[in-house]
Amino acid sequence: MSTLLVELVAMKRVAKQRASDDEQEHALPPSPLPSPHSSPHSSPPPSSSPSPPPPSNLGPGNGYSTVGSGGSGPFRKAAQRSISIHEQVQAITLTWHEVNVFVPPPGRGCCRGPAPGAQPKQILNKVTGMVKPGQLLAVMGASGAGKTTLLNVLNGRNQASLIVDGEIRVNGKRVGRSMPALSGYVQQDDLFVGTLKVREHLVFQALLRMDKWIPLEARMRRVEEVIHELGLTKCAETVIGTPGRIKGISGGEMKRLAFASEVLTDPPLLFCDEPTSGLDSFMAQTVVQTMKTLASKNKTILCTIHQPSSEVYAMFDRICFMAEGRVSFLGSTTDAFHFFGGMGFDCPNQYNPADYFVHTLAIVPGNEHECKERVKMVCDTYDKSAHQEAVDEEIKFQSQTAKGIEFEDAFDDISPYKASWARQFRTVLWRSLLSIRRDPLALRIRVFQTIFIALMLGLIYLQVEVTEKTVMNVNGVCFLLLTNMTFSNMFSVINTFPSELPIFRREHHNGMYRVDVYYLCKTVAELPGFVMLPFVFISIVYWMVGLNSAPETFLICAGVIILVANVAVSFGSFISCVSPSVTVALSIAPPLLIPLMLFGGFFLNSGTVPVYFIWLQYLSWFSYANEVILVNQWGDVDHIDCDSPANGTGTPCFPNGDAVLNMLDFSKEDFGFDLAMLGTLLVGWRMLAFIALYLRARKK
Repeated sequence: MSTLLVELVAMKRVAKQRASDDEQEHALPPSPLPSPHSSPHSSPPPSSSPSPPPPSNLGPGNGYSTVGSGGSGPFRKAAQRSISIHEQVQAITLTWHEVNVFVPPPGRGCCRGPAPGAQPKQILNKVTGMVKPGQLLAVMGASGAGKTTLLNVLNGRNQASLIVDGEIRVNGKRVGRSMPALSGYVQQDDLFVGTLKVREHLVFQALLRMDKWIPLEARMRRVEEVIHELGLTKCAETVIGTPGRIKGISGGEMKRLAFASEVLTDPPLLFCDEPTSGLDSFMAQTVVQTMKTLASKNKTILCTIHQPSSEVYAMFDRICFMAEGRVSFLGSTTDAFHFFGGMGFDCPNQYNPADYFVHTLAIVPGNEHECKERVKMVCDTYDKSAHQEAVDEEIKFQSQTAKGIEFEDAFDDISPYKASWARQFRTVLWRSLLSIRRDPLALRIRVFQTIFIALMLGLIYLQVEVTEKTVMNVNGVCFLLLTNMTFSNMFSVINTFPSELPIFRREHHNGMYRVDVYYLCKTVAELPGFVMLPFVFISIVYWMVGLNSAPETFLICAGVIILVANVAVSFGSFISCVSPSVTVALSIAPPLLIPLMLFGGFFLNSGTVPVYFIWLQYLSWFSYANEVILVNQWGDVDHIDCDSPANGTGTPCFPNGDAVLNMLDFSKEDFGFDLAMLGTLLVGWRMLAFIALYLRARKK
């Protein structure tokens, strides 16, 4: 934690330096990113800050050119190799040739394969195209045209069960599985931890996505540069927010923050999936202008877009119209008018060209045959046009003149994680603790719930005297302690992983942190709350009810209650990790919990459990905890007041605590075994939860 504090202090120092520099903006503009045409070792503009200069290159698999002086052995070689890879891909020309994508036929259930004769469904059909450095290419088309599938295939993500055939090359070289390491991906859904501020989010990204040999102050300088370049200065200290819960930044600012997260590492290739969705026309134009600005720095940018305005349409360097999984046109916006006009589809004046061309290529329900014939005619015409021939010639030229590194195996021996395990742990733990502190409503609700239920139980069983009539009351309140600690703590975490899974999977697949780091940080960050609140609860109830007043007895009871609370948290985490959604988790939790509660020794005597359900008793922490608490309560009670040998109801009087334990079939000799089993269940359910989370994280 001390290292983390040093990092945060450095971050604040650099932020203050940046604020001081901004005051002189009118006299000295902020140093821009290095020119894409300059040498990767060129010196950056001078700065008043004594910290190391910003990198000439920052990107996946890249470090500063000044790093060569440090490190030795395999680490130094890996650093030099990574830098050399990025130096050779300063500018990226992305080409794809005759890409075909199929979806396998669905299975018939019960582990059976597809039906005999079932054929895969083709989504993309011989799609060919290219985009060069400095260009912004927009892929358009009606719903189901295949534009999102093409984007996913090109960037090597979200392919799941797709069958992909064709060639995808970077600068004429096959790229293979290295595409995520060479590119950034701005996805359609903006997923952020809403309790973080804009600057804190970018710092988190910088600490985990930049190469481990990059100095801390250089990372912070890069954060400040990106904030300035993408117009996030005014909202840098504003909480990102969560829709419906926490008020935060606007939709346009959130989309620019998504861009900032990706350009932080300065990737030469950037993919964007419908970056203007959900934005008004002004914000959409601002986002596209951001992409244009990035492209002007010799970056290659490819995006899908839905219903752009005419102003936004005119901003694209090149456009690609798709229909029925085929390319119907690829070229400039001006050439699109001539191409479609040559086939009789002249765009009317005062009409949005994007809407007109997309509508021309759309399949209208009820008129499918005519629409498909029109689409086939347009696509066939394009395949024989000079536009397609020019693309084919350029792809052929790129392949023949390709030099440099082979990307297919360039990153095979390089870890996908940029940060060390220790840095991952410190950074993720910092974010987890910050998120808990920034969400006081949830904490207040849990504190109120704990104190309110404790007072209610204390008033109901206020100062119970140990007599023959109150034995059942004491046993009942002890079991209620376990029940309340189980339900309140289990349901407080049961929605954690389903709600955070999209963010976790995106960040994990981006190589930011490991599964064990995320899981361990969540556990450590939440642990104080699951220790303090149970202790507060038992401290109120125990003394209000008037249970065994020996100090050591209270401490043992408090320890068991804390242990039970954390076993319940472990069980809730397991349910949370195996559930695809919060609704499913809330639905399956009670049916799984009730049987365990029934075998706790209160509703069913431990000695009368059916042999075919004995395994459930071994899994029930209610059974072990109830035995420990009651042995702790009754073990040294030598006398219980009795009015008569029989209390009038046929129930025998218990002369001492041992008689109560014998009636429940509990034994003092099992005290240590019960504590050990509680610890085993705590660790066991935690491990099962981690395994479930790990298996879900492996799914692409």
